[in-house]
Amino acid sequence: MADQQTSSDRSFVGRARDGLDVFASSYPARFAILVFAGLNVVFMLLLMTPWASADGRATPIVDAFFQAVSVVCVTGLTVVDMATHWSPLGNAVVMVGVEVGGIGVLTLASLLGMTVARRLGLRQRLLAASDSNPSRVRKGVVKEGQAIRLGEVGGLLRTVAISVLSFEAALVVLLYPRILLEGKDPLTALYEAVYWSIMAFTNSGFVPTVEGLEPYATDPWFMIVLMLGVFIGSLGFPVYFVLLRHLSRPRQWSLHVKLTISVSVMLFLAGGLAYLVLEWGNGDSWGTRDFGQQLLHAFFLSSMARSGGFAVDDLGLLHNSSLLVTDMLMFVGGGSASTAGGIKVTTLAILFLAAVAEARGRRSMEAFGRRIPSDVLRLAVSVTLWSATIVALVTVVLLEITGAPMSFVLFDVISAFATVGLSTGFTHSGLEDPAKVILALTMFAGRIGSVTLAAALAASQRTQLFTRPEERPIVG
Repeated sequence: MADQQTSSDRSFVGRARDGLDVFASSYPARFAILVFAGLNVVFMLLLMTPWASADGRATPIVDAFFQAVSVVCVTGLTVVDMATHWSPLGNAVVMVGVEVGGIGVLTLASLLGMTVARRLGLRQRLLAASDSNPSRVRKGVVKEGQAIRLGEVGGLLRTVAISVLSFEAALVVLLYPRILLEGKDPLTALYEAVYWSIMAFTNSGFVPTVEGLEPYATDPWFMIVLMLGVFIGSLGFPVYFVLLRHLSRPRQWSLHVKLTISVSVMLFLAGGLAYLVLEWGNGDSWGTRDFGQQLLHAFFLSSMARSGGFAVDDLGLLHNSSLLVTDMLMFVGGGSASTAGGIKVTTLAILFLAAVAEARGRRSMEAFGRRIPSDVLRLAVSVTLWSATIVALVTVVLLEITGAPMSFVLFDVISAFATVGLSTGFTHSGLEDPAKVILALTMFAGRIGSVTLAAALAASQRTQLFTRPEERPIVG
């Protein structure tokens, strides 16, 4: 009897596993969303426990949910004081959460699988490839050249592990002596250096101390190191993969790498110059300081606006023009398959290249001696429209709930969707619970990506065996 029950249990487990395998292979986008949602729930439950808070009391479920999503989605928005609310266990949960979210839950799962099995199966390779290129989650043929091919996924995963450990260790080495100069004891300084480095590389923006960046507000060394960590983290693991192989041979860099690096540098420079001009003379920010400090603060904000999330100045005191520039930078975000959010710099590049091609009367987009197929443009347009629609709808709803100024609400909504973490003060502990839940869901939607969300909600693609008559509507 016991043997029959055991056999029944095994068959049930086997059927469940087989069903999960079929679901994962048939609907990888929906499977990815379910896995990521489950991960958020796990961290919410961990942060709700009394042992995670400094005062030994359970964190309210809405606050725990918001912070768990902000942590796993590497956003940086907070409704509790991150420096004082959590116990050592809670801080450990936060750091583990941002590492898992920054690397990507599917990439992490593939890493663990490779470590245990010492090889990657086809399904693991597909999952990891979809994490490095969202186009992989779509059914049908992916026509554009991939930044990472299936045969290279094992190398990519090793690159992920090595790059995360190496970059964060380098940041710790650079930050640790500076923190010691503040008079901190060695262990406290080491903890803070590790915390800062993790939050910089994962583009999370959480701070370990009550004073935050205030002690380092005029220190070029500390701020530039944070900027460097954020910039590297925002490039994306496929970029590291190519650069480590062909660092001294730029001609062998893929189009994805060239677009990501060039557009990221251009946005960084353009944003810094814009802030320098727009905040000139603003005594509430940095506009009346010496020119060196103005340069430092302007380019620091330009770096953080695309996903970093650290803030030295009160963003609510910036000119409205500067807030609008920040909105645009946040909406664009960083590189694909990176710790950054937004619609991604390559999406912006594709839209710009399409406009240039149309203005010059060309039938196709070209960049760096390569032709870009039209289906990439359709994907870029879809990502942008999905993202803009989500931001607009959430902004309207939060305006009705809170009655706060539109510039502040729009800023924090874009910050949540693009997983940036900057705030004008709209997101705070006294925010209404419905608004916290909506912002948390916005962070989740932004982190899983509009492409993945669209693919998950779309019906199965069907082959169309006929072509309808062509007719051109008037555009413009």
